[in-house]
This record gives sequence, C-alpha cells and structure tokens, in this order.
Amino acid sequence: MGTDKALLLCDGQPLWRRQVGVLQQVGAAEIFLSVRSEQTWVPPDALVVRDATEDAGPLAGIAAALERCRSTHLIVLAVDLPRMEAAWLRRLAAQCKAGVGAMGQGENFFEPLAAIYPRELLPLANAALARGEYSLQRLLSAAVADGLMRGCGIGAAEQAWFANWNTPGDAAAAR
Repeated sequence: MGTDKALLLCDGQPLWRRQVGVLQQVGAAEIFLSVRSEQTWVPPDALVVRDATEDAGPLAGIAAALERCRSTHLIVLAVDLPRMEAAWLRRLAAQCKAGVGAMGQGENFFEPLAAIYPRELLPLANAALARGEYSLQRLLSAAVADGLMRGCGIGAAEQAWFANWNTPGDAAAAR
C-alpha cells in the first residue's frame, strides 16, 4: 500500500476508527487494536494486542487476542474491510453458541477476518502457530470439523461488505 492501511480515510475518518465504531455498534465489551510494533499512531488509551508469533499473519493476532479477551467469544474485524456492516457481525452472533463461533463461507473459502471465534479455538490456533502453519483456511477447516466454528453463507447483497483495500487503487476506487 505504501502507507499504513489503518490510517487511510473512509467516509472522512481513519479506517481503524471506523472499524472500532462497527464493533461498538454490535456491543463489543472490549476492543483491542492488533498492531505491529512500528505502528506508533495508536491512541494512548487503546487496548493493544501484539502478535503471539512474529511474521505469522493474522493467525498470530487472533491467537493473541483470544488469549487476552475475557469474554466467551472474540469478534475479529480486519481494518481493510471498509464496507463491513454491523449487520453481518450480528448475523454471525446469532449463529454462535457456547464453544462455537461463526464466519462467512463462500464456495471454496472462509472469510476469517470478519468472524466470531470462541475462546475454545485458542489451543487449535496455538498448535498451528507452533507447527508454523499460518493458514487460516486450514485452521478453520479443522475448527469446523471439530465443531468449533460454523460457516454462514455470504449472500449476493453481502458480497460488497468483504471487498478489502489491498492496493492504493482499491482505496482510490472506493472513495
């Protein structure tokens, strides 16, 4: 991107602040910012989570947040999903129960970065990190097989919510 995605503006506010607002809309009790050590823009009063393992992708941040969260489930919302709606997270929450989380599921993939994870996923996540297996798709397939996660189909109207900003062109086109 050439710049920190969290600081890109979406509807006049930095992406990180927009995502915090979405999490507040769904009633998140604690909101963590998963950040790298070089990200110095973080507000001093923010609850910060650092990756459990360096250079292990989103799985490391999810594991660290699961370790720290005090609730039964952890809502994960990537900063680069600027069109994600609280309605999606509410829909996922309705599919969760004790020890079971939910995420979007397409034909051949899961959407792991706008998902709700049960704390019971932590041992599976830590084992994957220890093996050096950082694929969220592989982890989520195992979690579904173990009854820890449920896939929720993504409808045509919801597809746009999952468009992410991975290049400067993505951000410019969305403005």
